[in-house]
Amino acid sequence: MAAALMVQGTTSDAGKTTLVAGLGRVLSDRGLSVAPFKPQNMALNSAVTPEGGEIGRAQALQAMACRVAPHTDMNPVLLKPSSDIGAQVIIDGRAYGNMDARTYHAFKPEALGRVMDAYRRLCERFDFVLIEGAGSPAEINLRDGDIANMGFAEAADCPVVLVADIDKGGVFAHLIGTLACLSPSERARVTGFVINKFRGDQSLLTPGIDWLEKETGKPVLGVLPYWHGLYLDGEDAIDQQQERDYAADSITVIVPVLSRISNHTDFDSLRQHPQVDLRFVGPGEPIPPADLIILPGSKNVPGDLLWLSTHGWEVALDKHLRYGGKLLGICGGFQMLGRTVADPQGLEGTPGTCRALGYLELDTVLAPHKQLHETRGSLCSLPDAPTVTGYEIHCGTSTGAALERPALELADGRRDGAVSSDGQILGTYLHGLFDLPQPMAALLRWAGLEQPQAIDRKCLREAAFDRIALDIDTAIDIDKLLLPISAQGRHRA
Repeated sequence: MAAALMVQGTTSDAGKTTLVAGLGRVLSDRGLSVAPFKPQNMALNSAVTPEGGEIGRAQALQAMACRVAPHTDMNPVLLKPSSDIGAQVIIDGRAYGNMDARTYHAFKPEALGRVMDAYRRLCERFDFVLIEGAGSPAEINLRDGDIANMGFAEAADCPVVLVADIDKGGVFAHLIGTLACLSPSERARVTGFVINKFRGDQSLLTPGIDWLEKETGKPVLGVLPYWHGLYLDGEDAIDQQQERDYAADSITVIVPVLSRISNHTDFDSLRQHPQVDLRFVGPGEPIPPADLIILPGSKNVPGDLLWLSTHGWEVALDKHLRYGGKLLGICGGFQMLGRTVADPQGLEGTPGTCRALGYLELDTVLAPHKQLHETRGSLCSLPDAPTVTGYEIHCGTSTGAALERPALELADGRRDGAVSSDGQILGTYLHGLFDLPQPMAALLRWAGLEQPQAIDRKCLREAAFDRIALDIDTAIDIDKLLLPISAQGRHRA
């Protein structure tokens, strides 16, 4: 059986995902087989595994850092919110059903059983399992039936490291307060702290660390730096930070932040491109002029069509196209480009049919069965038809004359997406269009960039993993960190 360590955070976005990814790379560099694991994830950024299942995007990212293929066992419960009180529940990579908060709370004992089964399977296959918690273990209202944080740690009997974000302030209060909210057995399972996102002279932090260790009797295992310009696949929240200048020949790309935007990691490569000024435009923000507007994926297409209308996007899109701008729709955004979206079973809200934007002769009907594929093909609608790899995650079927002008020819013989007769509008179900250099360059040329530079998302991601791993290995005494794990492994053996 593998040994395990769980990383929990004092808040959301404390750095759990990045720490697990970095530790995974450190241990992989030491020749160990390592698997990431998140018992329960709530996120609209997801990934398709080689066996055709769906997991949180963050766990797919961590698997890459560990140099292993992603698997549904790495995230057995995924919640994809479709409203403020309800979500689609994904169990072992497959859609299980839609539940409101109360229904899901009653379902948690069954979910814990599925979680523990997946965890045991990973423990049988790997030397180490690095577990990521969700949000914070200090949410008192969520303690009963918890499967995401200390509830899982107690069931799996694994040690816990708490990570806190110092950049937002109050780091010592976060750590002390989190411990105070835990039960005695849960506090005992916390083996130490990691302080994340520190800027400046670390010697100035020493008095605080000394006080914290004296007050809690637990060590600060390390202080990690604030990583500037580190663009890794986001778990859910959109990182608006832009810490770079743009080339003189750059183009502007804007993406509306839909109320249920999903898989916005499609645009991470654009955020790193030196010739692309990528802007996410939220509700109430002015819609700037752009060369390309991208309608992203959505977990609630009918609801987000209403959102677009309410926030002035229909008028802005019409003006954008009149002035010659390009429009790209991906997955749910592709469905929005058509004439209607029908949801007869109420999968994403009230049953019925809603009017879409009407740019393509296309009608979509939402259905329970979700399409989950890793996909390869060519962008036949663009010059040189570059090869593209990506994945499909959608529960709709689209029909109409627009499909006679496909955007892609897929390797399995299918055709995907559509292109308008004037070439201004392109839609596809395929996520990951910008991840490879050649299709990214072709799409940027289509959007108006005459000589796009080639950037390789995979190489940039690998460089980020190595950078994080080096800093973690430098800042943290890994042997001290892993001491409880080693003892646990010996005990199990």
